[in-house]
Amino acid sequence: SLTQSRHSRHLGACAAALARFGDLGDSGDLALAAEQLRVARRELGRITGHVGAEDVLDIIFRDFCVGK
Repeated sequence: SLTQSRHSRHLGACAAALARFGDLGDSGDLALAAEQLRVARRELGRITGHVGAEDVLDIIFRDFCVGK
């Protein structure tokens, strides 16, 4: 079904972000590590219905051409 396909896509994106996080190892780049965790959390939020401020701002700037 469409929902299962969507869930699978978001879980795949979450797993990829977590893999990139793991690949960073002990590189010490906390900004890159934090970004990968943020991406993973956002993908899970898209399945659970959790919408953050960043998602709302993305929609506003994408759909309403604010600032142009």
